[in-house]
Order: sequence, then structure tokens, then C-alpha cells
Amino acid sequence: MARKIGSRYTAHQILGRGSAGTVWLGEGPEGPVAIKLLREDLASDEELVGRFVQERTALLGLEHPNVVSVRDLVVDGNDLALVMDLVRGTDLRTRLDRDRRLAPEAAVAIVADVADGLAAAHAAGVVHRDVKPENVLLDMQGPLGPGGSHRALLTDFGVAKLIDTPRRTRATKIIGTPDYLAPEIVEGLPPRAAVDIYALATVLYELLAGFTPFGGGHPGAVLRRHVTETVAPLPGIPDELWQLIVQCLAKAPASRLRASELGARLRELLPMLAGMPPLDVDEPDAEAEDDEETALPAEPAPASAAPVRRGAVPLVPGAKPADSNRDTHTSMRVPAPDELAGGARGTARVPRASGAPRPGSARNRVAARRRKVALGAAAVALAAAAGVGVWAATSDDGATPSDSSSSAPASP
Repeated sequence: MARKIGSRYTAHQILGRGSAGTVWLGEGPEGPVAIKLLREDLASDEELVGRFVQERTALLGLEHPNVVSVRDLVVDGNDLALVMDLVRGTDLRTRLDRDRRLAPEAAVAIVADVADGLAAAHAAGVVHRDVKPENVLLDMQGPLGPGGSHRALLTDFGVAKLIDTPRRTRATKIIGTPDYLAPEIVEGLPPRAAVDIYALATVLYELLAGFTPFGGGHPGAVLRRHVTETVAPLPGIPDELWQLIVQCLAKAPASRLRASELGARLRELLPMLAGMPPLDVDEPDAEAEDDEETALPAEPAPASAAPVRRGAVPLVPGAKPADSNRDTHTSMRVPAPDELAGGARGTARVPRASGAPRPGSARNRVAARRRKVALGAAAVALAAAAGVGVWAATSDDGATPSDSSSSAPASP
């Protein structure tokens, strides 16, 4: 059913839903557009509407081949909408859901595109703050790039900042998607350009491995890992690429590359990645008991709210959560320093080669017992060999083993 958005646009059908609103296929004076219609309770927030208008100039001025351009911002009664270019394709999350992981060449090419788009945004003073596969669109109409990749465009600029108003979140709250949150956000520092680099490096890791480096379990455990855990190596990728990922996942924001540097470095690595198949690694299993112990409390839900899945935390109160904490935002209190100082106590997610047993699993314990038995047998054999050697060195020429074994020490 068609719906008028302001005086210039008509929304025809829903393309997708998120915690902040709904994306529609629409029509405007210049042809087809995508319309992100924010939720009605957001449109009724005068403070948010004011911020929406203030951001208009910055968002409308952001033009780049790897950015989904915002054509217009509509404030009309209960309607608060961003009108954007329509990209004929799918989002990166859908591609990941289908393929699980990408070949390194395609993954790097896609992330290099996004880095270029971020470089233009950062130069204009715009921080995205919610870089994740759901916000990367793949243009299926254009020519294919390295590794058969489609051109990638970053979308949803400004949405996280618009909703993160002082009245909705204070300095003691966190806004973002848990798997991609930079450590400084978890520690309560203001978001700067480096948070986008950290999130994009997390996306690259996920494209290669099929899972995020610090995700899994309750959002509180995920946040803690970002601050306390070191990223585990991915077997099978060139060291140059791995070092680049490690640098961009550095805990200290100043240690990360700038977006323009990241894009250039990634493109330099493309020739060495040509023809490499997707990695063959297994996803680590998060331990439920560790997640319970390390979880940080989310904002309490209203008593009337319906129960939700563990880990599914909406962006703002009243939003319907998605099916995975990768796809949702979270509003949680910033953990105190003493809560972060103790480490994650075993919540690290270490990738392993395909088929290798998970540490702590029954299969791993059986393998460990077999290793102990083998080592014990080897020790016995070595001891026996050592005993024979000592006997041979100390016995007389005419002595026999039976003679040696039957002799007794002299009485005092």
C-alpha cells in the first residue's frame, strides 16, 4: 500500500526493518529512491527532530562512490525520514548468511571500498558509528571487482548519532552494536573516527572467518572481550594481511590506521590474495557459564515488555529486537574499571583449523588422555632403557643379568 512521505515522496513497499525504523522502496521527483522511515516515537521527540535538522547539511553534502548518498531529510508531522539513493543489490549480511565466509580477495576488496567511503566521511567530519555488514550494500548492477566482488557502499550515516541524544543516553550508557564496538566506546569515551576503523576491521575478520573476533553470548561478555581480550590469529592468511587487521583492532585508537591508509594498504595486498579459497576454520564456542559471570547488565526493560531472546537488545526502549545480537544495538551501562580489570576468564574465542577439537570439549579431553597415556608409555620405555644402560656399564665382563638381579647388598 502506497504511503506519502512529505510532499515529494511516495513509499510503495517495505525493503527491510531495523530497530530504528523501516526502509521502503519509494518514488521521488527524480525517480526511485530508498526511504528510511524512523519510528514514530522517535519522530515525536523534539530534541531528536532538532538534531535531525542540524545534521542535514553534513549528510546531504556527503558524496562518494562508496557511500549511499542522502538526497533529502523529511520532517512532516509524525514522519521523520532519510531519502537515499536506491542501490540495486543486497546487503553484506545477506551475502554472509548465504556463503558463511568470503574468499580473502573478495573480502579485502569489499572492505577497501568501505574504507574509501569512510575516508570521505571522516574528511567531512562525519563519523558513522555503526559500521557492520547490515550497513554495507553490494551493487549488483555494476561490474565485478577483484575476486568477483561487487562494489560496496556504506549506508545509514547519521542514524546512530541522531538517536544517541543526550536525553536518551548519558555518559554512563553505551550505544552501538556489541560485536563491532571499539574498546574506547565500552570505556565511556566519545566516538571518533577510529571507532569506525575498529568496526571495519571486525567486519573484515568476520568476512574471512565467518564470525566476529569478540562476539558470542551475552552482550555484556562481548563488551568485556573488546576491552580485555587479544584478537586470536586466523590460520591460513598472509602475515601482511593479519598484521593489518591486528593494527586496526588495536585497543588504543591512536594505533589504528586512518581510513584512507587502510583502503590503500588493502588494495596493495589484493595481488597476493588472487585465487585463495575461503579459509577453512571452525567457529569457537562461547561458554555459557563464562558469559553469565562476565555479563554486564543492560538497561532494565519495562515490566510490561515482552520477553526477548538473550543477547537481543534493542537500540531504544520499545523497539522490537532482531534475532541476533549482531543485528541489534545495545544500550548498556559503561562497566566500572574494576569490572574490566579482571579479564574475561576464559571467554576468548580462539579460531581453530577445521576438524580440530575445541579446547575443553569431550573430544579434546579424550585426545588429552591419549597424549598422557602415550607420554607415560614413552617415559616407562626410557626408564627401562636407562636401567639396562646402567647395568651394562657397571657389571663385570662375565656377569649375567640374572647374576646382577639376584645379588643382595652386604649386611653391615
